[in-house]
Amino acid sequence: MSIQKVKRRLILMILIGEKINGAIPSVAKAIAAKDADFIRNLAKVQSEAGVNFLDVCASVDNDIELETLKWLIDLVQEVSDIPIAIDSPNANVIAEAIKFCNKPGLINSVSMEGDKVEVIFPIIADTKWECVALLCDDTGIPQDTEKRLEVFGTLMAKAKQYNIAPSRLHIDPLVQMLCTSEDGILAIMEVIKEIKAQYPKIHITGGASNISFNLPIRRLVNQAFIVLAMGAGMDSAIVDPTKQDLMGMIFATEALLGQDEYCMEYIGAYREGKFGQK
Repeated sequence: MSIQKVKRRLILMILIGEKINGAIPSVAKAIAAKDADFIRNLAKVQSEAGVNFLDVCASVDNDIELETLKWLIDLVQEVSDIPIAIDSPNANVIAEAIKFCNKPGLINSVSMEGDKVEVIFPIIADTKWECVALLCDDTGIPQDTEKRLEVFGTLMAKAKQYNIAPSRLHIDPLVQMLCTSEDGILAIMEVIKEIKAQYPKIHITGGASNISFNLPIRRLVNQAFIVLAMGAGMDSAIVDPTKQDLMGMIFATEALLGQDEYCMEYIGAYREGKFGQK
């Protein structure tokens, strides 16, 4: 089966395709049934949408996670040359799954919880692998700006120790449900702005859909969040790239932020049918 080579967009936003995830019921069913064609198709459609990385998350029992990841990664690499984002809460599983990938991709993820950084950073130190890093530690998810920035400082000290450049890191400030927040996303915006001020070449990422859990018409909340977060400095996101409204919002926001000269990428993406066609 031929590998699909996809022309890269000039859009600056780094897109991590989220659809190959065993936490999604249809994907869990495909994994259980070993439906290879279903997985291959998810890889194809996201590649065609123009992602930079294809997230692969097994979301299965610990004793079969590594073998399931290998099966998924092999299927993706049969049909796409897009780098893999290995997604697991288990750093030791990630360390082994790296061996299955044909080229450097993205680790998703590490944090200051336990020994995750100490497991992953030495392995990727002298490579081209990039890494998502969450701003949490053994005390859990920080609930204020100061604590998240404190965790960030500790994380960056570790990155410096292992000579991992800021440009290889995608910092996840931990986007939580809007409906449980007292001040909306103000704290997240402060964290993003401060991190980008300290390290202009670092990436800021996150799961765009996390913000809208338990709210009606979730896509509207997700799109509004993307616009505001991009304005604050977010330049990487874990998204469903087949959602044309969301893709259109990303292209439009980059144009509005002056990152798309003469709106050429916005116009080109429209002509290619990446948004506005459904």
